[in-house]
Amino acid sequence: MGDVWILLTGALVAAACGLLGSFLVLRRMAMIGDAISHSVLPGIVIAFLISGSRDSVAMLFGAAVIGLVTVFLIQLFQQGGVQSDASIGVVFTALFSVGVLLVSMFASKVDLDLDCVLYGEIAFVSLDTVGWLGLDIPKAVWMVGTVLVLSGVVLGMFYKQFKLCAFDPAMAAAVGIPVALFHYMLMGLVSVTTVASFESVGAILVVGMLIVPAATAYLLTERLGVMMLYSVLIGIASSVIGYFIADAMDASIAGCMVTVAGILFVLAFLFSPSHGVVRKLLRQRRSRVAV
Repeated sequence: MGDVWILLTGALVAAACGLLGSFLVLRRMAMIGDAISHSVLPGIVIAFLISGSRDSVAMLFGAAVIGLVTVFLIQLFQQGGVQSDASIGVVFTALFSVGVLLVSMFASKVDLDLDCVLYGEIAFVSLDTVGWLGLDIPKAVWMVGTVLVLSGVVLGMFYKQFKLCAFDPAMAAAVGIPVALFHYMLMGLVSVTTVASFESVGAILVVGMLIVPAATAYLLTERLGVMMLYSVLIGIASSVIGYFIADAMDASIAGCMVTVAGILFVLAFLFSPSHGVVRKLLRQRRSRVAV
């Protein structure tokens, strides 16, 4: 049964990250996902210090707040003339360092260390369970499943608004859509998804699932709805294949999952029908032959 929970957790994380990753890739905000995944650490520690426990809801709330603060600071610095990559680097390294200090000073004896936050261990998800209808369901499944449903509901309700904001923010503002509101809604969803996945795949690997499947899907289609579907399917396939490879090689499960996602990206990069390198080379060869 443990294998089933591992596969289910990996699939849920991949699906939740795939939905949001599509918008991050389209809006050229891939590194903001990386920034949020690191900068939410002080939010988690502060939530723990206030609540006195590792309650999932409190940590999700703390992470979401700090995630929004991260985005606000990045936007503020960019508007002040600082380059985009420099703004992201300054904000996430500064906030992450604050989180490390808080952990070392106030939570050093709590299971809130950097290995837990950064790397996670999906193989242990079945050890922390919650009873429901006679079943012991892992807490990670509840957390990531809830976040997935939340993201699906929000994106489904405001799909047209998110789509227009992603492709043409100026047009969205012209027709009366509050672009800033939807921007922060998206960043809030990214924040809670990141922290919900901490204990299963870790923050660093969440970045891989946020970006790599979505980038792969971007090479395969030019329609947003199809891209989101492909991103989810590619993420789930990466999780399943990666798990069996890790089991056969006795290697890191989460690492194998993202490695498989990277391999699928390379294959799409080479053989994509519209953007693939091989297709472009064949097209150029035909042109030379015709000339």
